[in-house]
Amino acid sequence: MYDTVLLLLGTIGLIYFAAEYFTNALEYLGEKMGVSEGVTGSIFAAIGTAMPETIVPIVAIVAGGDNVALNHDVGMGAILGAPLMLATIAFFLVAITAGIKRGWSTPLHPEPSGLNRDSITFFLAYTVVIGASFIPDDRRAFAIAAAVALFAIYFIYLTMTILASKNLVEAGHGTEANGPLYFAKYFSSSTLTASGQLLFALAILVMSARLFVDGVASTSNALGIAPIVVALLLAPLATELPEKVNSMLWTARGKDTLAFGNLTGAMVFQGSIIPGIAMLLMPWHFDSIYAMLASALAVMGALWVFVLQRWLSLTPKFLLLNGLFYVVFIMFVIL
Repeated sequence: MYDTVLLLLGTIGLIYFAAEYFTNALEYLGEKMGVSEGVTGSIFAAIGTAMPETIVPIVAIVAGGDNVALNHDVGMGAILGAPLMLATIAFFLVAITAGIKRGWSTPLHPEPSGLNRDSITFFLAYTVVIGASFIPDDRRAFAIAAAVALFAIYFIYLTMTILASKNLVEAGHGTEANGPLYFAKYFSSSTLTASGQLLFALAILVMSARLFVDGVASTSNALGIAPIVVALLLAPLATELPEKVNSMLWTARGKDTLAFGNLTGAMVFQGSIIPGIAMLLMPWHFDSIYAMLASALAVMGALWVFVLQRWLSLTPKFLLLNGLFYVVFIMFVIL
């Protein structure tokens, strides 16, 4: 048991180290390319750090063990657990970071049009995701149509985000590196070096997340927790660490657009592309109440951020409420 705890702590340290190098390389590349913080955060960072939680469910579904039902439970839980973690714990940690650094009543200022676009796209995609869970098995064509719709939603989202980049850069929302490229100490300061640092960091992130999942799985097996619960709670907790750490680092540096874009962009990707792939590979049903609750709380967490940004005040003290949504889920599981 002590070995498992040490493994978990060690992988968390690795994830933090890799996230620091990842964000540094992304900022450098985003500045060199002249793109907006929205593109860097919502697309580049979101997709890059989404690789661990993308790999875990697909591997579980396609290359799992002989127990097909178990593989589907793990895949479903990992897919639905990712947006839940981002919409609750991730924003809660951003609130903690901002509250300590700037004060609990000091508003956060992510670029509003990008945050609105991310939020609305997530709501639209997740409506399809939840609706598709009610499609009967003998209506396979409808499930395929739902998957295609999710792919189309993400493609339109990418197009809109990229098209908005030029105007945002001109308005002062261009990506700016926080400091020199780390690998420039050993190599030339170039786009090639930054790309190499990015791939190096991403590889460490994926490896560390995988090790963390293994450690969590060993612990959960010893405790006798149901697979769907493990997948919903523990696998995303590990694979979502890169997004959480990246956004906390950007929040601490006052880069709110990157911090929020990293989370909301990842939610869009994980709420559209990943469920769409799963719909093509397995029956898409919420057979467990945990799955439906996780989906509902993910939407509620995202909706609260949207409401704060549009009509109230996006301050750390109000953003702390997102953590309570996750507590509700934990209490439901325990009780």
